[in-house]
Amino acid sequence: MIKEKILVLDFGGQYNQLIARRVRECNVYCEVHPYNMSLEKIREYNPMGIIFTGGPNSVFGDDAPLVDKELFNLGYPILGICYGCQTIAHLNGGKVSHADKREYGKTIVNVDVESKLFKYVSKETQVWMSHTDFVSKLPAGFKIVANTPSCPVSAMENVEKKLYAVQFHPEVNHSLEGMQMLKNFVYDICGCSGDWKMDDFAKTTIETLRKKIGDGKVLCALSGGVDSSVAAVLLSKAVGKQLTCVFVDHGLLRKNEGDEVEAVFGPNGPYKLNFIRVNAQERFYAKLKGVTEPERKRKIIGEEFIRVFEEEAKKIGAVDYLVQGTIYPDVIESGLGKSATIKSHHNVGGLPSVVNFKEIVEPLRLLFKDEVRKVGLELGIPDYLVYRQPFPGPGLGIRIIGEVTAEKVKIVQDADYIYREEIAKAGVDKSCNLGQYFAALTNMQSVGVMGDERTYDYAIALRAVQTSDFMTADWARIPYDVLDIISRRIVNEVKGVNRVLLDCTSKPPATIEFE
Repeated sequence: MIKEKILVLDFGGQYNQLIARRVRECNVYCEVHPYNMSLEKIREYNPMGIIFTGGPNSVFGDDAPLVDKELFNLGYPILGICYGCQTIAHLNGGKVSHADKREYGKTIVNVDVESKLFKYVSKETQVWMSHTDFVSKLPAGFKIVANTPSCPVSAMENVEKKLYAVQFHPEVNHSLEGMQMLKNFVYDICGCSGDWKMDDFAKTTIETLRKKIGDGKVLCALSGGVDSSVAAVLLSKAVGKQLTCVFVDHGLLRKNEGDEVEAVFGPNGPYKLNFIRVNAQERFYAKLKGVTEPERKRKIIGEEFIRVFEEEAKKIGAVDYLVQGTIYPDVIESGLGKSATIKSHHNVGGLPSVVNFKEIVEPLRLLFKDEVRKVGLELGIPDYLVYRQPFPGPGLGIRIIGEVTAEKVKIVQDADYIYREEIAKAGVDKSCNLGQYFAALTNMQSVGVMGDERTYDYAIALRAVQTSDFMTADWARIPYDVLDIISRRIVNEVKGVNRVLLDCTSKPPATIEFE
């Protein structure tokens, strides 16, 4: 059992998952739940403290998401961030007003270092502001503990009720001492000691899975990527031969990847898993014919995955559980609570409404990518698998803009292979600390000249980012000489390409994948 837990109540902002990540960096377990989680469920969860997230609404709007006022009388320490700050003020008798001018970006804030929340924080510190409304009148019993000229109540506290609130976002990197503020809340205000580690997660998850599944049969959706590989090994350690791993080669994998996955997880691989490879390339291409809208592509691929698994399950016999390598960014981006849906992941928002399994099991659902890697290492999975390039479930289907065809798949496979090969050869993956890099096929064709002849071919886009959690990312500055080699090789060796582009957009505003 996890003894120390922080509960994050989600009001629909896009930094919500980042708050949970920062708390976990303090070695304290944390989960995000919708803002309207019942008081009964909150008591059952028994958190050491609660964090209210930001959100896009106004507290005085008709559809404003608000918590039950009784929550403030239960004795839990609460930290409100941005909209969460305004919620605390509004529900405790303060006043929230609409600002004449929205405040957005890096701001210097003056803090009261006598406050527990700002222990070890500089008197003047840089934070990230992002708000339209602000607290214009303090609730009774509160005092101001941080301010700026344009935001007099940048932070407030009611020590007696253990209520703390900040108008800025301490969870983002632009808030230079934000991590210290969160540590102060978690340790000094909530009383946590930081006793949660990844090895605890692996051990408790295996025990939980063993009890949950009993003698049931389990089918695992194995793609060979980091997430599904870790999920498969977790289940293997929990239920052994009750697990069958089904690898669907949908024709949207990277070059040679199908054979590589089979070599690792097949009957001759190190894990000796029950392994079935389904070659379903033509089936997926037929379903995707004529489809250009990215969300529709994702949902088609997700549903077809499930149908293939159902068919394989019937061949095996009665199967009780379907295991997927869903991780937390998948869940967040597919929509949680009132959060905006950025894109449906095939193993979350892309699932069909009817699935012929007793239950879908997602043991990694609450972990970020770097946490999944730590679990993989704890489970003894080799480094080269744990740190393998991330690859989305829908595969190259979302790295091909527009309609997916066998011809386009080959183009992007060959281009991506050259890109990854040259990156590895130059050691840029390590020197530039690349979190993810790949080639995508744009839907743009343009005029070129090759061998004194006119061409009218596709443009390949190169994407490379630096990230630790895959929720925010900065585009990587790959050396020009390496890009030059990659570009020349792709144009010369990949039929159908006459132009190579570089994507220099961070996340946000872009996503890491193209669709």
